[in-house]
Amino acid sequence: MTAAELAARVLASRPRLGRVRLVAVDGPAGSGKTTLAAALADHGATVLHLDDLYEGWTGLDGSLWPRLSAQVLEPLRRGLPGRYQRYDWGTEAFAEWVDVPVPDLLVVEGCGSARRSVDPLAVLRIWVEAPAALRLERGLARDGVDAREHWVTWMADEAAHFERERTRERADVRLDAFGARIP
Repeated sequence: MTAAELAARVLASRPRLGRVRLVAVDGPAGSGKTTLAAALADHGATVLHLDDLYEGWTGLDGSLWPRLSAQVLEPLRRGLPGRYQRYDWGTEAFAEWVDVPVPDLLVVEGCGSARRSVDPLAVLRIWVEAPAALRLERGLARDGVDAREHWVTWMADEAAHFERERTRERADVRLDAFGARIP
């Protein structure tokens, strides 16, 4: 399924977050979510990367969703711009504030973006998956081989998260790492 087809489907739907059409692009790390989000941006979407909101390697759960909800989703629901503090992975601390305008189409991309809490708000939940070996290879190419232990721990944490949330099963659309639709 192409980004153009996904964008057309989303734009034809009724907004559920104030006047914003929210799309959650979820799936395991290294599966291709960021690439899909970039393709949706080419069709007019504003993209928010959860990599900018996780509180480091242990940030998948915990404060992530309460901060995203309070700082971005709730203001957008009320027709106001959102604002979040970006996590700086190098300093392991939150850094500058980033403004989020009130777009027609907002893509929240990252592991945990399609948790059950988003169901009433999202017009589309997309799951992207890839084999674990490919995902680890991609992650280490991006983050360096010294990040292997972090990646292995993250992959176990996300697997538990996805099982608990039943993310793959609840997705409206499932794609592989190359954009092909899967059952």
